[in-house]
Amino acid sequence: MKTIILNGTIVNEGKTLNADIMIDNDRIQDILPAGTMPRNAQANIVDATGCVVLPGVIDTHVHFREPGMTHKADIESESRAAAYGGVTSYFDMPNTKPATTTPEALEEKRGIAREHSHVNYSFFFGATNDNAAMVKTLDTTRIPGVKLFMGSSTGNMLVDGEDSLTATFRAAKDCGLTVMAHCEDNAIITANMAKAKAEYGDDPDVTHHPEIRSAEACWKSAAKAAEMAKATGAKLHIAHVSTQREMALAGEEGLTLEATVAHLLFSDNDYPTLGTRIKCNPAIKTPADREALRRALEDGRIATIGTDHAPHTLEEKQGGAAKAVSGMPMVQFSLPAMLGLVDDGVLSMERLVEVMCHNPARLFGIKDRGFLRPGYKADIAIVANDKPWTVTKDCIQSKCGWSPIEGRTMAWRVRDTFCNGKHILNDGVFDTQSLGEEITFER
Repeated sequence: MKTIILNGTIVNEGKTLNADIMIDNDRIQDILPAGTMPRNAQANIVDATGCVVLPGVIDTHVHFREPGMTHKADIESESRAAAYGGVTSYFDMPNTKPATTTPEALEEKRGIAREHSHVNYSFFFGATNDNAAMVKTLDTTRIPGVKLFMGSSTGNMLVDGEDSLTATFRAAKDCGLTVMAHCEDNAIITANMAKAKAEYGDDPDVTHHPEIRSAEACWKSAAKAAEMAKATGAKLHIAHVSTQREMALAGEEGLTLEATVAHLLFSDNDYPTLGTRIKCNPAIKTPADREALRRALEDGRIATIGTDHAPHTLEEKQGGAAKAVSGMPMVQFSLPAMLGLVDDGVLSMERLVEVMCHNPARLFGIKDRGFLRPGYKADIAIVANDKPWTVTKDCIQSKCGWSPIEGRTMAWRVRDTFCNGKHILNDGVFDTQSLGEEITFER
């Protein structure tokens, strides 16, 4: 079946142009200047007049919680939220129950996604203190990389032995895989928590969270990861950088940086009003740190934007810096929020597409996705800036049922999402039967 997207403003590969797109089944057949596309009487026509047409967003950092924590999220609900947000592909993290640290656990997740994921999917293999040898047994065309927790977070997957860390980096290098690292120094965090509890009580207020999971903890761990990557020759992608100092690592050979939407939107000035809703690891830090991330986003030091989408129930978010769990749901609203930063002059529309679509595909070697090109999979988001809308509970698709940006008015909305040529979101109407595909990689 053919579909023609007419009269849209396409943003792709650093250019903005008025053009039409022909989709043939699951792939882009042609892209031609507006008004020159041959008409096909049998084709579905989608009028994108006044809209911006982008490649579907690739979110390389999500926690969809399945298996093992489906009371707060599952692959069906969170992939639906992704589609509502123009996200057509995602990489899920390994800290589920069981953790994705064996080939068997990896295959279990793939089976769930084949049956339930509305958009395209892949799963990181999780490093442990003793499973580096397993990395070499994996089909590297089916995984984006190895996820390494150099700081403890949800899931208790901390890898802290020097030999284990070295073995993980070497295994990834030998297989041509990227190590995606969560970098926070556990000893510093433990000492800071003990100090905070001694001063403020058993559960310090969440405003102390960035003091406990401090900038020093981030820097020490990130610098160590960079040293290990350099020593082994492995490719390193440091997840959710949150401090100004970490920007000094940008430009090192084989090393790239990810920022999250939350660290670009919020600062520690927001804790008094949003409380534990913005408690995440690493912590939201100062306005100066946020501004440094924003500058690095535009000048190229930040390579990708992820969400670290991490749903919890509101009951689990009760408490303070010690007791409330860390993480927030963001995948549905990442693209509208980032388009808001475009309006604010933080980055250009072309740069947004670079960090949310093109660079994820380039860095991880995704096959036939991430760009609007003839022959590529027809993963497309159509966004409109035609009527402001407010994020309310009733529009939230994530199973946990809340968002840290509830009450925020957005200028941009995702009008349509195409995934593998299927019109999965059609101006608010969702195709519940549509399923995505497993992402493949070129090594």
